[in-house]
Amino acid sequence: MNKDYIIDELKKQIANVDTSSELKSVGKVLEVGDGVAKVAGLDDLMMSEMVKFDTEDGENLFGVALNLEDGRIGVIIIGEVSRVREGMKVSATGKILSIPVSDEMIGRVVDPIGTIIDDGDQIKKGEYYPIEKIAPGVMTRAGVSQPLQTGIKSIDSMIPIGRGQRELIIGDRQTGKTAIAIDTIINQKGEDVICIYVAIGQKKSKIAQIVEKLKENDAMEHTIIVVAGSSDPAAFSFISPYSGCAIGEYFMEQGKDVLIVFDDLSKHAWAYRQLSLLLKRPPGREAYPGDVFYLHSRLLERSAKLNKENGGASMTALPIIETQAGDISAFIPTNVISITDGQIFLESDLFYQGIRPAINVGLSVSRVGSVSQTKAKKKVAGKIKLELAQFRELEAFTKFGSELDDRTKQKIDRGYRTIEILKQAQYASMLMEDQVAIMWALTKGYIDEVEVEKVKEWEAKFSEYMQKTGKDALRAIKEEKNISEELEEKLVSLTEDFNSTWKEENEEEQEKEEKEEKKEVQMKKAE
Repeated sequence: MNKDYIIDELKKQIANVDTSSELKSVGKVLEVGDGVAKVAGLDDLMMSEMVKFDTEDGENLFGVALNLEDGRIGVIIIGEVSRVREGMKVSATGKILSIPVSDEMIGRVVDPIGTIIDDGDQIKKGEYYPIEKIAPGVMTRAGVSQPLQTGIKSIDSMIPIGRGQRELIIGDRQTGKTAIAIDTIINQKGEDVICIYVAIGQKKSKIAQIVEKLKENDAMEHTIIVVAGSSDPAAFSFISPYSGCAIGEYFMEQGKDVLIVFDDLSKHAWAYRQLSLLLKRPPGREAYPGDVFYLHSRLLERSAKLNKENGGASMTALPIIETQAGDISAFIPTNVISITDGQIFLESDLFYQGIRPAINVGLSVSRVGSVSQTKAKKKVAGKIKLELAQFRELEAFTKFGSELDDRTKQKIDRGYRTIEILKQAQYASMLMEDQVAIMWALTKGYIDEVEVEKVKEWEAKFSEYMQKTGKDALRAIKEEKNISEELEEKLVSLTEDFNSTWKEENEEEQEKEEKEEKKEVQMKKAE
């Protein structure tokens, strides 16, 4: 072979060699177990920085730095813990944990790291958003001014929620907390609101039911579900609400309104406690680490209503907290109550009495939502809340069998009818104008003559009547958002006409029932 040819080839190969150098921090795993790893050799690591494990199968496996100690780093493993071994190489990425976000996520079920886990195709990777982000500052925010209608009468009237608000849903297990959140998501159909449901440590059977119900009600068209199942690693439960927030911020930056549900933050705190104890952080009250308050404040503060200069979008948060035996003074509930703008308190006793949603109006409050209420709603709702509070006080006297004056009797009777009106089945949301019409009739005394057992029947038929005969009045309530004198006259006329028809029909039914009863009695005598 020609000597010159060999020299030329060597020169070409040398010329093509990449001589650039790359500085890379590499460490190794000292210990691993229960979803966490202790890593040495990565002293320059940032808090919440991603690290990459050099796995045997060559597939990506990441962790997040949670403990920065001298000589060793505490890392939570995001994925299968069994793939991590002692002595395995670990490299720093220089990036904070981020997830892919995209418009294509709408209608899909994803895990906390942005991977599609439903039966559909994987989406094209879009932008990457950090899951941890500093909340909007004071000067970028605007006051809550727009309502976020839940479709639930008792909430929209007495505990209203505004866009950009953080309203806590709190109560014992099996009292209807998730039901309220799902009904609110369903009610956002056609409202141009992107909904994100974050399931934290939930049973997968429950999540499957929720997905099915949302599909049945055409709500998946505006909903994203972020799932951290009960069988998934604790790290997934820990990062899932922040991942949901990152997705919400992506849409918020596009100028869209977002509703995010955290179901529930009690399990989120448990996951954080588990990880902290495994990382040997000093435990505090109820074995929670000292920064558990900051855990939820940095999450919920990201919900905001932005001012016009910053796009004017909003992110409304509905965090859910589970209590034990109705104890709202426990550590986590009090923490979350203090950093939210009110709470909807659900009571087990009310639930078992058949009052659903089981909302305790006395303990429930909305600190900013009333600002976003329409004038029409304020006119009728203010009276209802006052009358209901008076009824709760007066009801105690009826148990002693004491004689009551006519005015007190009237208030108690009105209270029983109010409770019946506020009862509402799940997946039966109601438009704002329908709510106003029914509650106006209640406050004006048009239901006082209706038997308590027949109030729900009266409500259903009155709604039907208004949809057919009172369309113009309902449209006026919707457009004007107020009850003018002219509109009030129209409502009086419509309600009186309906009541006279209702009375006649009821009398006819009673007559039929009496006749049937007489026939039965006669037949028994003949026998």
